[in-house]
Amino acid sequence: MDKASSGLASELSSFQKRNFLSSSDLTSSQIFSLLELSKQLKAEDRRIDLGNRVLGLIFKKASTRTRVSFQVAMARLGGQTVDLNPQITQLGRGETIRDTSRVLSRYCDVLAIRTFSQKELEEYAEWSTIPVINALTDLEHPCQALADYLTIQEKIGRLKGINLSYIGDGNNVAHSLMICGALLGVNVKICSPNGFEADSKIVDKARSISEFGSKISICNSPSEAVKDAQVIYTDVWASMGQEEESIKRAKVFENYQINKKLMDLAGDEVIILHCLPAHRGEEITEEALESKNSYVFDQAENRLHVQQALLAVQLGGL
Repeated sequence: MDKASSGLASELSSFQKRNFLSSSDLTSSQIFSLLELSKQLKAEDRRIDLGNRVLGLIFKKASTRTRVSFQVAMARLGGQTVDLNPQITQLGRGETIRDTSRVLSRYCDVLAIRTFSQKELEEYAEWSTIPVINALTDLEHPCQALADYLTIQEKIGRLKGINLSYIGDGNNVAHSLMICGALLGVNVKICSPNGFEADSKIVDKARSISEFGSKISICNSPSEAVKDAQVIYTDVWASMGQEEESIKRAKVFENYQINKKLMDLAGDEVIILHCLPAHRGEEITEEALESKNSYVFDQAENRLHVQQALLAVQLGGL
């Protein structure tokens, strides 16, 4: 192992067998090291073999990028994935999380869980003896934030001091962008309509843990939000579980669309990100999504690399 690899292993060793339920479960230095490991794995400068370890997936919500990227990440690490869809397990018939978590801990080496409630995720972690990963809850989406900041680091060359403006619903993605960004020294501005702002407790938490001069701010004006922005980020107006609100939200959010007019306010070099799936013509126009400024598919690819790095660390592959 060379000196650089040894340094990464030393920095990340304390996260082995740890849960990843929130972006705040990692320290600033651990996130930077995890992003560096992600880049090494992406460039194939480093190979890690986990020796046939098993990842269990429990997904109560639909998924394309998260599910497939976890499966491919585990395969590239020499491991296997077991689909534990509640519809085909006893979870769907009322078996308790307490019992399920303890049983699965005997079969699997790590669990990735996508569900509605953060409290439910935390209950899995409470009874599990193996690491639990947040693959999305209504409160946070920490794996997405890691991929987002890896993408920004690749395109801009740094993270500390950059300005990221998120336009749209103050949802789980916005929450993780704030927390992770605060630890990385990113200035994160969340711009949402009145009544759809980010959770004030998450805002306070991000501010309380901020490092390297990071500023976390909330506003309601998209045109003001994108001034001096190097990155503009958006997400769907109605998240999973909010489909019945789609028509109402479309009216409320109609002025919170990423389009050429908004991009022009930020400048020619602004980076456009979207966690996908995108509703073209709603939160983002076709023109913006397919523009030279858009890196949404690089962003989607990076889900694979950061999750491969995360699994390698949690399962002791360094």
